Amino acid sequence: MHSPSCLFKGCSPTDRWPALNPPGGLASVSERVWVYRRCLYCNNGEADVQLIHQYNITSVPQPTDNLFREQVKTLRGRKLRIVTVPYFPYMDFERRTEEPGGIINPKDSVDTRLIYAFASALNFSFEIREEPEQTWGRKTNGSYSGMMGQLQREETDFSTISGATAERLKVVEYLRGYPSDLVTVISLKPSLLPQYLSLTRPFEGELWLALMVSVVAWGGVMWILQRTWRWFAGGRRVDFSTTLLYGWGALLEQPPPVLSVSNSGRLLVGWWLVFCLVITTGFRSSLVAHMTVQGKTLPIETFEDLVKQDNWKWGIEAWLFKGEPLDYFSKHTDPVVQKLYKHMEVLEVDEALEKVLEGGFTLVDFDNYVNIIVASRYTDARGYNPFYVSKKGVSIVAAFGWSFRRGAPFIHRFKQLITRLEDTGIISYWIEDVIARRVRENRAAAAMDVRSAKTDTTQDDNKVPLGLHHMQGAFYLLFLGSGVALLILVGETFTHTPDHCLGLLQ
Repeated sequence: MHSPSCLFKGCSPTDRWPALNPPGGLASVSERVWVYRRCLYCNNGEADVQLIHQYNITSVPQPTDNLFREQVKTLRGRKLRIVTVPYFPYMDFERRTEEPGGIINPKDSVDTRLIYAFASALNFSFEIREEPEQTWGRKTNGSYSGMMGQLQREETDFSTISGATAERLKVVEYLRGYPSDLVTVISLKPSLLPQYLSLTRPFEGELWLALMVSVVAWGGVMWILQRTWRWFAGGRRVDFSTTLLYGWGALLEQPPPVLSVSNSGRLLVGWWLVFCLVITTGFRSSLVAHMTVQGKTLPIETFEDLVKQDNWKWGIEAWLFKGEPLDYFSKHTDPVVQKLYKHMEVLEVDEALEKVLEGGFTLVDFDNYVNIIVASRYTDARGYNPFYVSKKGVSIVAAFGWSFRRGAPFIHRFKQLITRLEDTGIISYWIEDVIARRVRENRAAAAMDVRSAKTDTTQDDNKVPLGLHHMQGAFYLLFLGSGVALLILVGETFTHTPDHCLGLLQ
């Protein structure tokens, strides 16, 4: 089995195909057979042929199980072309020149470590270039832009960090590398609830309303019961205001003298006192708990929480609002996501975090990426920062990994190696280690940012005595009650003033 022509440069038919000039002359060709196989990277990383069998047709047949088995084990020094975009902790680099699309110097990141590990194991060299527009790519009229476009046109061998989608898998082959980074929301940490509402927080609004209704209803029942008893048996007259104030006083643990002489009235009073005991005990214990641990506002955890905020704005980074993230927000059918997309502001991360610090603003970003920025620039020596990064992020792609041009013969070896690294936990360790190293480097390279120094670092466990700002709610209630009493006094004065006095006033 041989080819009648030479397919490679710098060779002659007799050099590449010994069967055309066998020892002993052409007469022995009919008795001997040479079997060759294509070898993609045998010739210093270039294509060549490899002799795998030499037969004699008169001898016993030889096994042919490896006749059609073409497997790339190493690349034998071949130089691979790689395209990338910056996205730390997965990929980071420095430009050699200011011109977009040039060769870059990779910095310590997850993909950088993977590339060097694969290059060592598979024996290949590489050249990494920046994608000129720093985009993953969007599909327009069947053709992709960005990194996906270069792979579709086979201008490069593979790309670093990218996400797999149904449309992309039609033009590239995909290597799953690590879990995708979640898209999350970053807002200010929950603030303390107003002190003047500390006396009302032990009970919810529904319970306060039920208590008010219960006091009025019990007072009305007691007043009707006393009037009925007085109509049958006689006795002193009881006003509705008296029964109402009795019920209120019992609830405040200061009941007036018993206002009923009938057994039915006493029974009603007794059960009301039991009810007041349960209510006051619950209120007292809940009040102590709320005074000990100050309540806070609810944090923004999800997209649904974000769109429910009043007079609230949100934004996203410009580089992130491209490719698959843009497709997710622009094409999603959920009304919540559509509202986010409609009112989304596009700005840089530092500007966005400054607006978050001012309040009324939330940044939508990738979890690992934004946590590095917060830990590096806005966290003090005690580990405190003013931002709340939600733990309920949304995965917009199934996984992160590398994309290869279709038909790349070495992708199977890459899949074998990535599976081994993932099974041993190396990739997860690298992600955590790269993040920790970068945070330490950022914080050691420059002094603590002024904005971090201005954050509230007075978080301690020391006991603080109650002050006026803690109990201001009680004074507000006192002033409110005094005002209501004054209005009632004015009304009673005009009601009971004799007619001749009114004439004098007029």
